Amino acid sequence: MEAAASFSSTSQLLTVGSCSSSSSSTVSFSSCSYTSQSLHFLRYKPNAKSLNCKSSRSFSVRASTDDCVVTILDYGAGNVRSLRNAIKHLGFDIKDVQTPEDILKAKRLIFPGVGAFAPAMDVLNKKGMAEALCTYIEQDRPFLGICLGLQLLFESSEENGPVKGLGLIPGVVGRFDSSKGIRVPHIGWNALEIAKDTQILDDVGQSHVYFVHSYRATPSDDNRDWISSTCKYGDNFIASIQRGNVHAVQFHPEKSGDVGLSVLRRFLNPKSGKTQKLVQGNASKLAKRVIACLDVRTNDKGDLVVTKGDQYNVREHTKENEVRNLGKPVDLAGQYYLDGADEVSFLNITAFRDFPLGDLPMLQVLRYASENVFVPLTVGGGIRDFKDGNGRYYSSLEVASEYFRSGADKVSIGSDAVYAAEEYIKSGVKTGKTSLEQISGVYGNQAVVVSIDPRRVYVMDSKAVEFRTVKVRNPGPNGEEYAWYQCTVSGGREGRPIGAYELAKAVEELGAGEILLNCIDCDGQGKGFDIDLIKLISDAVSIPVIASSGAGTVEHFSEVFRETNASAALAAGIFHRKEVPIQAVKEHLSKEGIEVRM
Repeated sequence: MEAAASFSSTSQLLTVGSCSSSSSSTVSFSSCSYTSQSLHFLRYKPNAKSLNCKSSRSFSVRASTDDCVVTILDYGAGNVRSLRNAIKHLGFDIKDVQTPEDILKAKRLIFPGVGAFAPAMDVLNKKGMAEALCTYIEQDRPFLGICLGLQLLFESSEENGPVKGLGLIPGVVGRFDSSKGIRVPHIGWNALEIAKDTQILDDVGQSHVYFVHSYRATPSDDNRDWISSTCKYGDNFIASIQRGNVHAVQFHPEKSGDVGLSVLRRFLNPKSGKTQKLVQGNASKLAKRVIACLDVRTNDKGDLVVTKGDQYNVREHTKENEVRNLGKPVDLAGQYYLDGADEVSFLNITAFRDFPLGDLPMLQVLRYASENVFVPLTVGGGIRDFKDGNGRYYSSLEVASEYFRSGADKVSIGSDAVYAAEEYIKSGVKTGKTSLEQISGVYGNQAVVVSIDPRRVYVMDSKAVEFRTVKVRNPGPNGEEYAWYQCTVSGGREGRPIGAYELAKAVEELGAGEILLNCIDCDGQGKGFDIDLIKLISDAVSIPVIASSGAGTVEHFSEVFRETNASAALAAGIFHRKEVPIQAVKEHLSKEGIEVRM
């Protein structure tokens, strides 16, 4: 059964004929504006120039009735593979939007907005998809916007702006106010406050869902009728909207585990009802994250394995001196997802240093892992500008883009960030050409993690060096009371003339959205995180900090969360060797009164 539709810029009325297997019907209406008050959706129009619509455009549409097909509006920015995998996991097929007509004939449409507001609107307008998207939504047809897919529905955004949006919902999307003591971006698992009944949120209950964004829309009298849930982070912001068949969520259901899959399932098949018993949590605020890290490299036989070093040495202390093999990357990632890890991070310590886009095994790891791991995936190692053997230049943006397309949600930059920070501190100029600036400019700073690998350097006098020092809890070998943290590159093999404090401040200004803070001295020792270092950095920046290196017991996790402002804690070896299960860490944190996602 199909229906044909033609869109005329001169018609101002909506007329719908009946559909049958033997005939077609015609739908005619204005492609941009409407005068008929019978329409359920009327675009909010205090600013009629919010959308670049061309009155000369005409559409001819044939709508499919295939109940198993989901149309995705993927405009080419960020990780959409995870959403595709979630949809396939739920038993649905996918059709990609190639033209505006594909939007208009969709039976159900998902817009997984990834990246920054301005580039997204630019693509939508240039391809004529903004007009078609408004038309689709104003027909009250099944629609789900995700993250930026929610924000673009509003009048405008302050992100690199003001930039005009689709203008369907009143309000301006603004940046979180870090002066209120919150970390920006808002990254992690947070609770929702349901404002009205909406079927797709029926299974959420008191559970956490995953957010990653720096900008948000706020509730007002003008948009109150749209709001289906809010979230508390500093102030209340709009977590989801719903009117008729139109839904949008600020969080990422494809990254929110079983709860998120339920949200997608209920949107795709509203008649399905509850198909599984979800565990009801006690979510009330932003949870502290527990992250499993997989150091991935090739062993001496050429196989890709998960390894773990002691102070960055990944070889066994045996006669053969072989690379320590703790399992297969995809298998371990899947197990950690089932065990309750809030994120999984891959650190590619082989990284095909000469040409990372040739690193087909690592790209395959991401692709396979994202098929069954529905929490965020981060990948790091070798993300910088390259030339291949033929002399062709590849920017760090192209390298990162390939990782995103393969299933990564965030990329982690190490050595290249150190060099960029050194140059920025020296010149005081943002060139716009560094990997940090390029990637965050297109994908948003929430997609960029900077991995800092410092080594402790003890000094007698806090003023003995030009770098920020800290009074250490445990004196140095010669009774030194102070230390600074020298940053390293090339996997800890080369020290650089920059401290961790100075690096963290610089990369935040250059566009980093999160810091992964390692410590070479503590790595693999199992004696606890370097609290002095983590407190120094987490107090210095307003972006989230992930504590890494040194965890050996569940108490080490509660210690770092109680004594520092770390937003997350990461571990590797103790999880790989099953010495401390992830669930044991979370149960301990919960008993200690520290909110976690259970």
